Amino acid sequence: MRIGSREFDTEHQTYIMGILNVTPDSFSDGGKYSRIDAALEHAEQMIGEGADIIDVGGESIRPGHVQITDEEEIARVVPVIEAVRSRFDIPISIDTYKSAVARAALRAGADLVNDIWGLKYDDGMARVIAESGAACCLMHNRDNTDYGQFIPEFMDDMRACVSLAEDAGIARDKILLDPGVGVGFGKTYDMNLEIISRLEVMHELGFPILLGTSRKSVIGLTLDLPPSQREEGTLVTTVYGVQKRCAFIRVHDVEKNKRAVRMTQALMQYGQTG
Repeated sequence: MRIGSREFDTEHQTYIMGILNVTPDSFSDGGKYSRIDAALEHAEQMIGEGADIIDVGGESIRPGHVQITDEEEIARVVPVIEAVRSRFDIPISIDTYKSAVARAALRAGADLVNDIWGLKYDDGMARVIAESGAACCLMHNRDNTDYGQFIPEFMDDMRACVSLAEDAGIARDKILLDPGVGVGFGKTYDMNLEIISRLEVMHELGFPILLGTSRKSVIGLTLDLPPSQREEGTLVTTVYGVQKRCAFIRVHDVEKNKRAVRMTQALMQYGQTG
């Protein structure tokens, strides 16, 4: 899979997407990187620690978040994307579900659109991505947790996202899928555990998988810990994601998760050939 100027071997490797929140109210690191100099310093740190993609987000999506305007989100992310693009040779992702923000971010140098609504929130998003030729990550999401059978309906929802992409002209080799772990993404605590434990079902859809569990509530609820103390829980889900052949892991703590990925892959490769 090609993202920006880089080719990713999504069938055999697991890569790290480093989270760069430029929001004042993120659930985990709100306000820490809202200044361009701080954002650039953190991007450089994550690259040095082994990040393969930098994911820039300008609006918090924590439970109970307040939606901001397109203009405010653009004002937050575009200067950071331009600065990262001018200084570092690394693919950049824009974390947004709004087509106007995606368009501005792509013009600024983003290579991938990471849409938490899987093209279902904004009718113009699929067209913006298709016209740009950029890659996209389509996340599973609902505004409720009303399922008859969770996994079959989850899979139907994912197929609907793929159909929206293909109907708009987005190439299949430009699509990633994200199971959408989080209590704010149409899943209960038990549903989050279920989809993490059964990630392999997503391979039936034929697309690379991105797993984003970093410091999420499912870890906090399981371990009864605040976001700042969910590192070990995140690492466990990262190892699990590698074992389930996820192509990308989206995390806050790049260095330790990169090490966990490398160690897990080494053991898996030895088990296959040793």
